[in-house]
Amino acid sequence: MAITRVENIEFCTSAEIHRIQEKYLRRHLSYAADNSPFYRNLFRGTGISPAAVSLDSLASLPFTDKQLLCTRNEEFLAVPSAQIVDIVLSSGTTGTPVAIMYTENDLQRLAYNEEVSFRSMGIGPHDRVLLTCTLDRCFIAGLAYFLGTRSVGAAAIRNGLGSVASHREIIERLKPTVIVGVPSFLRKLGTFLRTEGIDPTECGITKLVCIGEPVRDRNMDLLTEGTQLEQLWGARLFSTYASSETITSFCECTARQGGHLHPELAVIEIIDDDGTVVPTGTTGEIVVTPLGIEGMPLVRFKTGDIGFQIDAPCSCGRNSVRLGPILGRKDQRLKVRGTTLYPNAIYAVLDSLPAVSDYYVTVSTVGNLSDTVTVSVAVQDESCTASKISDYVQDRLRVRVDVTIVNQEEITTILSGGNPRKINRFVDKR
Repeated sequence: MAITRVENIEFCTSAEIHRIQEKYLRRHLSYAADNSPFYRNLFRGTGISPAAVSLDSLASLPFTDKQLLCTRNEEFLAVPSAQIVDIVLSSGTTGTPVAIMYTENDLQRLAYNEEVSFRSMGIGPHDRVLLTCTLDRCFIAGLAYFLGTRSVGAAAIRNGLGSVASHREIIERLKPTVIVGVPSFLRKLGTFLRTEGIDPTECGITKLVCIGEPVRDRNMDLLTEGTQLEQLWGARLFSTYASSETITSFCECTARQGGHLHPELAVIEIIDDDGTVVPTGTTGEIVVTPLGIEGMPLVRFKTGDIGFQIDAPCSCGRNSVRLGPILGRKDQRLKVRGTTLYPNAIYAVLDSLPAVSDYYVTVSTVGNLSDTVTVSVAVQDESCTASKISDYVQDRLRVRVDVTIVNQEEITTILSGGNPRKINRFVDKR
């Protein structure tokens, strides 16, 4: 199944986008029903004809979640094993990593997705893109951004998860104009350059493509770390969101007001706790139906991530739906004395305290009605006491958390957690 390329579809009218997207949705559902053992049985069991499904009736189909994909993994494979050219393991944030199998067409689709995204950010043949995300260990991000870099004609610099010292050498020698990486690492790298007497703002970096961690709040404003990154590097920051299972990413354009959906590549829904699709702008769990997947097609995949849709036309001229910032993970939702919040909200408050150098959050259960939240922090100023930090959090979030001052070594141990792909600031003991 060849990839679908629809030039400039995002600039079409909303009605035309709807028509084209519905066409590709039906083609995707028919392919899944014909070729995937799991979906063949599902459609037979429900008596629903793929050709009869519309965008409006998509919600009548059952969800697919990560646990189902893990326990019945091989049933989702829709091609002979000889057609598989790349096997990815999801990051395992919520449990056992899941095997996702890509065909050559799936990799071409992935490249196209990133090509459209990079072009919308203004990245092109004139750029050199430093990739600080790994291409090894069955991880998809590094490969995705490498393919996207090639597709727009830019030069890829694949330094991966190298040391900050190795990245310094790369930056000085090869002079990249764009860096792709996790925000916390980009901050670490920029700070290291300064300690080495190098001004990051003079390194020629014009864009930071941030992956894996949120950099904006519910109002689309940059979080403190995002603002600090732009000041540190003197570059514009762009946020992206993706998942290994859906082989689809949502990237900001030059307007930087949400990640654009490429309508020919995916359908997104936002649902509440009952699985009901909520109105545009309402916060809920992100559900993705990736279109045109050949190896392991999915229908209504529950990502576990919390966000919201934006359907107003973008100032860049695109009329496609956008995805707002990721506000948290559904399984990490906290209930503290009647108030519901996500760890990301606590992170944002702590990031705004200059005296706090690092931290992690631990949650445990007290009965069925409330969670106990403890924040462990390392501070650069002894006058920044635990009680002051607790008061500061309460003033901004209207919940009181227990704060403990610890050394940086303890925090570093928790953050690494044996996972080289991402920092984990959340310790769930519930």
